[in-house]
Parts: sequence; structure tokens; C-alpha cells
Amino acid sequence: MNAIITVVGSDKVGIIAKVSSFLSVHKINIADITQTILSGNFVMMMMVTLDGADISIAELRSSMEKEAEKMGVEINIMSEKVFSAMHRV
Repeated sequence: MNAIITVVGSDKVGIIAKVSSFLSVHKINIADITQTILSGNFVMMMMVTLDGADISIAELRSSMEKEAEKMGVEINIMSEKVFSAMHRV
């Protein structure tokens, strides 16, 4: 299963490193990633593969919410199927 992870917040050192390290620990592969700075705000979108993950998407959401709070950013996670359905014209 694939999921989309978005990270938004004030730009600071280490956001990408912390998020990618967390995913690596849980055997979640980053299939694609894009990030930019918009008016001083950090914005990142990742496509991840959960096929080999050692946690469920629900556990991932809960854990990432805690990490987001520590980093002072907002992290959202949704199934790729849900994301695609929401953005279909």
C-alpha cells in the first residue's frame, strides 16, 4: 500500500532528516519526495510504500502526530487511494 505524507511548517534545520529517519526505522520506503520553501514555510510531500512497514497506517499517523508536535510542524498521512479519489476531476 502507498500513502501520501505532507509536512508543513516554519522552515528549520532537520525536518527532512527527522521525518525520513522515522520512516526508515519503521521500514517505510520513500518512493518519491518533493519539498520547497514558500514565503518562509517549509512544504514537503512524500509518496511512501508501506508494504514492508512494521506499523499500520493508523499507528503511523499517531506516531507522526507526536513527532510533528516535537518539530513544530503539521504532518498529514493518507492512503494514496483516498488522495487520488479526492483529487480526481
